[in-house]
Amino acid sequence: VQLQASGGGLVQPGGSLRLSCAVSGRIVSFNVMGWYRQAPGKQRELVANITRRGKTDYTSSVTDRFTISRDIAKNTMYLQMNSLKPEDTAVYYCKAALNARSVPYWGKGTQVTVSS
Repeated sequence: VQLQASGGGLVQPGGSLRLSCAVSGRIVSFNVMGWYRQAPGKQRELVANITRRGKTDYTSSVTDRFTISRDIAKNTMYLQMNSLKPEDTAVYYCKAALNARSVPYWGKGTQVTVSS
């Protein structure tokens, strides 16, 4: 299984970006998928995740600004990011896990830079 993240870039504060994570397998196979980010000098943190049943969860700093979704037919997960702030600057990674005990799959990151 391969995950390919894309959609990052440079955006001004208050702007929007949509990240995509294309999966080589069937995304319904995964118990949970998610977006993580890692800023320079910081640990990687969970941004949002979505379960097989479509339940979503967000870290508090992005609630009401970011939306995680998926297109099962396209085997793609998305992260719509609105009202971006400089503190959202990070490398964003997508992750997928078949179940709680399996080794997760990670995509290569995509850089998001929020700056004026």
